[in-house]
Amino acid sequence: MEDDLRSEYDLKSLRVRKFGPERKSFGKTTIRLEADVAEVFPNADAVNEALRFLIKVVQNDQVSALIKRPHSSSEGADQTS
Repeated sequence: MEDDLRSEYDLKSLRVRKFGPERKSFGKTTIRLEADVAEVFPNADAVNEALRFLIKVVQNDQVSALIKRPHSSSEGADQTS
């Protein structure tokens, strides 16, 4: 096979863009899911929606725990009297 590229082309300075999970993500974060987890979600939007829901549940649970927790300083004072 004969090379028909001109000699002035310097192909050694070109960068190769990889495809697949190894490729660079130009500003986006790429998260790889395990196969069993990926089976549950049809696309990235579904994963993001589920994670946002989980974040809200955890945050609400933490706030509820803080509200329901009695103050330890007054609790200790009542027990020692």
